[in-house]
Amino acid sequence: MSVHRIPSKASSSGESRDDRLAPVIYLPGARPAAATEDALLPEGAEEAAAVSQADAPAAGGSAAPASSRRGPERQARRAENVSLAGLTRRNMSRWEIEGLLRSREIDEQLIEAEVARLESVGLIDDAALAETLVRTQHERKGLGRQGIVSELRRRHIDQQLIDEALEQLEAGDERERARELAEKRASQLRSYDAATAERRLTAFLTRKGYSSSIVREAVAGALKGGSRSGGVRFE
Repeated sequence: MSVHRIPSKASSSGESRDDRLAPVIYLPGARPAAATEDALLPEGAEEAAAVSQADAPAAGGSAAPASSRRGPERQARRAENVSLAGLTRRNMSRWEIEGLLRSREIDEQLIEAEVARLESVGLIDDAALAETLVRTQHERKGLGRQGIVSELRRRHIDQQLIDEALEQLEAGDERERARELAEKRASQLRSYDAATAERRLTAFLTRKGYSSSIVREAVAGALKGGSRSGGVRFE
């Protein structure tokens, strides 16, 4: 390193000042260790550096990643998003929501908390869901009592809630629905002989979950002229 002196300019009085040192210019790679970046930090950068240093691991240790430090909060938000997305598609039972959250690898404690939150605001209600399913499965899909029970059990609704929901389904309604289904189905079996049509119609209503007594009554009405439509003629 070389230092050059530059002559000072003469003052207005003609007298000369003391010589001053020129700026020091370092050769590439010769910057001294004492000249740190801290000296060049803008205002406010020291606080940011202190925060970064607080996150840094201590000597001989390792720092937990930011995701793990914020893990529970982020997981809770994720659990909420997953459950609400599922509920916007269709009504779900408690068991179905728990299964959905587990499939997304949500922590069990967070699953329990999320399910409790959904129940507290009425977004999960197995009793109300059971009543809705009894009505819709019977009216729209034409299921009989046993068919409805199987559907609710598949969704892991408690048996007591199932029994209570089935109280709205009266025997007269079930017989009427079975009769309607039998007449509609019988009209599609005209090309079969009477025995084959009876066998197929019986199997159809049985799969729907109707009891044997209701099935026999509905089949007889549809195939033997006991229905209001006057029955169906077969080959």
